[in-house]
Amino acid sequence: MLIVSYDISDDKLRTRFSKFLKKFGYRLQYSVFEIRNSKRILANIKKEIEQDFEKSFGETDSIIIFDLSEQCKKLVMVM
Repeated sequence: MLIVSYDISDDKLRTRFSKFLKKFGYRLQYSVFEIRNSKRILANIKKEIEQDFEKSFGETDSIIIFDLSEQCKKLVMVM
């Protein structure tokens, strides 16, 4: 499983990026997506980020991709 978290300041770019991630998985929180992982999917995501998004990012924008093993467990706490 992949967890992709992003902090993008530009509204249009952030919306475009979230629509891009929806092709691969689903939203856990506003800027966090869960994606079923394979080496091919991770490679595709990284490639598209580099080709289609990276040049548009500002200095404060960031994307973090967590590549989790099957032994990792997800704990959901509702407040």
